[in-house]
Amino acid sequence: MSVTIEQQGITVGRAEAFEHHDWNDLVERSPQTTPFHYRESLAVQADHADADCHLLVGYKGHEPVGVFPVFEKRKGGMAMAFSPAPGLWVSYLGPALLNHRKLKRRKRERRNKRFVSGCLDWIDRELGPKYIQIRPGPDYRDVRPFDWHEFDIDVRHTYSVDLTPCEEEVLMSFSGDARNNIRTEGDYRIYEGSTDEIRAIISQVRARHDEQGESYGVTPRFVVDLYERLPDGVVRPYACEIDGRIAGGMVAVESGDTMYRWQGGAKHDADLPVNDLVDWAIVTDAMERGVERYDLVGANEERLCGYKAKFGPELRSYYTMESGTAVTNALSSVYKKFR
Repeated sequence: MSVTIEQQGITVGRAEAFEHHDWNDLVERSPQTTPFHYRESLAVQADHADADCHLLVGYKGHEPVGVFPVFEKRKGGMAMAFSPAPGLWVSYLGPALLNHRKLKRRKRERRNKRFVSGCLDWIDRELGPKYIQIRPGPDYRDVRPFDWHEFDIDVRHTYSVDLTPCEEEVLMSFSGDARNNIRTEGDYRIYEGSTDEIRAIISQVRARHDEQGESYGVTPRFVVDLYERLPDGVVRPYACEIDGRIAGGMVAVESGDTMYRWQGGAKHDADLPVNDLVDWAIVTDAMERGVERYDLVGANEERLCGYKAKFGPELRSYYTMESGTAVTNALSSVYKKFR
């Protein structure tokens, strides 16, 4: 029998403990979830991270109040909990609330606090982790319940491009060099591909990291598995073809009103501004589908900010929360790759 936790009117437990809603239905109803919250995506992440995934749901009566997928890993007899899974370069996961916007601030904050407390109690009792790392997306703003549970909180940043104006207005918000690059004429083709393009794009990124002596945990198989398991249109690999070969590209992922610039954009040897052209194709296609935001996924590395900032984005913050014993904190450098 699945264990549930009661937290002042909020019941938290694994999704299978409740018969009220399907997990993916809850994911689609929350304004704070990402493509990586889907059940199929979580299963792929668990497989490639060699972790067990626990799909936590919170209810107030029969009303869903939140979802919180958690990955359990064990190393040397020590349990650890992550959301997102370690090593896969998934940007955001963590808790996401439902049915909270209708509430006034006091009730909304109280519900968030009780939901998070219930989830952390469940994690503590059922998994007993010595180390926990949680990283929700930018739309999950109130992380104070983690602070109150003595988590260390690190502020991170990303860029978000507003796609709600018309195409010309969006283009004019870009820097002059970005506009000139996008208007470049040449013999090239930008298109949305499938598994072959994924393999080419991810292989290029892996080769670039190898050149720089940096680790890169994303494999072509991982991204192909996501593409094949998730609904059509969630994983969108865009490629730039020049003289019959793929010169560069980007694997974007889409959910709700947001497109995420996830993996790709490796340095290339083409004479054309490949990355600018690919980003513009992603933006214009997304606008035609009514997508409202283009999350550039990260504004933390100084050397990359110059490129991303030229698209006229808004700077947004998100948070990484960590908790661990003195022993695991002393060993935390071993797990930096899990970020």
